Amino acid sequence: MTLFRIHDMNTETTYSSSLQITEIFYSLQGESLTVGLPTIFIRLSGCPFRCSYCDSVYAFDGGEAMSLEQTLEQVFPYKAKHVTVTGGEPLAQKGSLALMQRLCDLGYNVALETSGALPIDDVDPRVTVVMDLKTPGSGEEDNNNYANIARLKEGDQVKFVICDRNDYEWSKDMACRDNLNHRLDVIFSPNTNQLQPQDLAQWILDDQLAVRFQLQLHKTLWGDKKGV
Repeated sequence: MTLFRIHDMNTETTYSSSLQITEIFYSLQGESLTVGLPTIFIRLSGCPFRCSYCDSVYAFDGGEAMSLEQTLEQVFPYKAKHVTVTGGEPLAQKGSLALMQRLCDLGYNVALETSGALPIDDVDPRVTVVMDLKTPGSGEEDNNNYANIARLKEGDQVKFVICDRNDYEWSKDMACRDNLNHRLDVIFSPNTNQLQPQDLAQWILDDQLAVRFQLQLHKTLWGDKKGV
């Protein structure tokens, strides 16, 4: 197992770079503020959470054990400068930290898609954190790590997947708390299996809420097909 060392003035942290990978693929980013841009996706295996609307249950277990070097070898052939590390829940694997740092060192624009339930303290500050705060409708609200909100930096994003009106009201309260929606980019997306997109759009307009409405582009283009 390879180890990766991170140095600063006062500490030395050693992370395992062993990774369990579900898939690595090249596609258009389907959500977040880089939507539509060609992006390399690295989907890590494993997730300790079970959101009701999860669209990547195939990443809960299995996958292929790969070293950091083997993972990067599958990234290099693509010309895209954007890389998204996703899951599952990437931060459930300590090797994800070394992976993201190495990608940043190589000049990629790196985004982390995380549930927000696990601490983001050790994520390289060059990484754009896209944090999915779990609504009541997700069934995982109790696992939100609200301390992470204070750790988010300029350029990071907070996403809410909204299942119904109760989720909307909860999300609106969270977005407006401490001016979160003016400090960061806040995204509201409907769970289209439970909520009509037009309804969510109208609620945002009625409340003159300073958030970004977003549908998943990849679902429009390719449906539920994996690896696109």
